[in-house]
Amino acid sequence: MLKGSKVGLRARHEDDIPVLRAELYDDVVNGSRAEGGPWRPITPGSKDPRLVVDDTNQGSVPFSVVELAGGTLVGTATLWGIDNHNRCAHIGLGLLPSARGKGYGTDVVATLCHYGFVVRGLQRLQIETLSDNHAMLRSAERNGFVREGVLRSSAWVLGEFMDEVLLGLLAQDWKPDSKG
Repeated sequence: MLKGSKVGLRARHEDDIPVLRAELYDDVVNGSRAEGGPWRPITPGSKDPRLVVDDTNQGSVPFSVVELAGGTLVGTATLWGIDNHNRCAHIGLGLLPSARGKGYGTDVVATLCHYGFVVRGLQRLQIETLSDNHAMLRSAERNGFVREGVLRSSAWVLGEFMDEVLLGLLAQDWKPDSKG
């Protein structure tokens, strides 16, 4: 397990799947805002890659996020779009509604940075998020990510186009203690 100050990132367990399905992916608004495509229901028992880990996919490393105090599941985190040639990847996370507003997001980003830069030896990490996702923007910036641009009207979310903010962090600019 990778440990932050508040959360741990561990492999996905079978008993995580019903909780993640019910609290993250069955929610139309949350699912529509988190995914790059339209929301669709996940059939129980399906091998949907948002829930069931494909260990042969080397371009994505999904984690379950748990509280260090007690081990309670609080969300998901992923290093995805891993490009070993250019040594870069993207960060994504989703916290259960009951876990939001507790500083877990900032700790998840910090722990993913440690994984990307220290464990994987990457040079650049990137985050794309909706412009009104203030929690993610705050979590990224507290970890040293810099706003590099706005992708205007790039996301179709529940009947409207929304801007996305692009943030980046280079290995030489990362400070492991910059969690805020």
